Amino acid sequence: MARGQHFYVESFETVPLNSFRIEQSPFADRYVTDQTVFCLYCDRLYPVKMSPGEDPVANYWKLRRGVLLYDVPEKPLEIVGPDAAALLERVLACRVETLSVGRARYGIACNFDGTVLMDGVIMRLAEDRFWYVKANGEFESWLKANALGLDAEVSDPHSRVLQIQGPRSLDVLDAAIGGGLAADFRYFHAGFFDICGQRLWVSRTGWTGEAGIEIYCNSGPEPTDHGALWDGLFACGEPFGMEFSSASSMGIRRVESGILDNGTDIEPDLTPFGAGLGQFVRLEKEDFIGRAALETADRTQLLFGLVCATATPEAGLGVYFDNGPVGHVTIGTWSPTLDAGVGYVRFDRPLPGGDWIHETVLLRDRDGVQHEATVDNLPFFDKQKQLPRAVWSGPAVERGCGIVEPPSP
Repeated sequence: MARGQHFYVESFETVPLNSFRIEQSPFADRYVTDQTVFCLYCDRLYPVKMSPGEDPVANYWKLRRGVLLYDVPEKPLEIVGPDAAALLERVLACRVETLSVGRARYGIACNFDGTVLMDGVIMRLAEDRFWYVKANGEFESWLKANALGLDAEVSDPHSRVLQIQGPRSLDVLDAAIGGGLAADFRYFHAGFFDICGQRLWVSRTGWTGEAGIEIYCNSGPEPTDHGALWDGLFACGEPFGMEFSSASSMGIRRVESGILDNGTDIEPDLTPFGAGLGQFVRLEKEDFIGRAALETADRTQLLFGLVCATATPEAGLGVYFDNGPVGHVTIGTWSPTLDAGVGYVRFDRPLPGGDWIHETVLLRDRDGVQHEATVDNLPFFDKQKQLPRAVWSGPAVERGCGIVEPPSP
């Protein structure tokens, strides 16, 4: 089940599950009740609904105007050794050798036919040590298979991740490190920090399109005290109104901000070009898996945004043009900022003699009613992605900040 695609069953018989191969969060005891609903991602449980009375829209506005903490299921893989960079150059379409220590970069892995196998964020912790924070699906064995003949080791560091997201997120980080957060800790930067007394890796990344950080826990040799970290973060976040949220509010915001989910939005037959991610492919670099196929691949984009004023796009709904089907929705939500339905549309084919952008199409709802919708580029607003690039300029109390209002779309 894709993150952001949540299905709830309000009445059902209890089904006992064995926890074999399913990881519960080490933070679960801080928030789980008998009303918590979970989804599974990377073989990890994460909360998508806390109670029947949870209001995702209210939490959405707290995310946009303040700060929220999320317990997320993203899973880093560790690649270590003299040939670690060479291995990643072999399997990723982005450049890796040029990535500096303390920096992160979006990286796509392709199959030999050029279709997308995996996407994620690559981070360089040291000259010969990387983490690849992958999307849902198996990837560790792929890395190990391609490491044959190289001096590189691939392993699972068993790191659980917390995301602190929203315009006050850097205030919380500054408080958690005891002050002195540098102004040059920018978007897609990363580094080790003493967070509430524990040495942890932190990145300026997230899944919301807002300013935010991700905190990566340790499994050893100095394992994280998860309870102390959780309590310490909330003590630091209290002055800024930080609260915990399930992924329901994050799901709304990630669609608005054009973040794609691999395997659902990026369907298995799509190349990076078809998914609108061609800018992340470096064909000029030395050979990587899928490069030969991508050199001659069709560059036509087939995945776009869809805006509908009268209906909410839902996964699987058909999209029509000139009295015929032309595509389907992969994910959708109601955008509180735009006050309209937004989602992603996967077209079956290019628009003959033109481009789908700004075309009016018809979205057919579950009852067969057709609604006019407009094809749009992603993201739906904050087109230059300035929100997550917010520059740290000192503690909020020193800046005299009140509630931060999101900019107009």
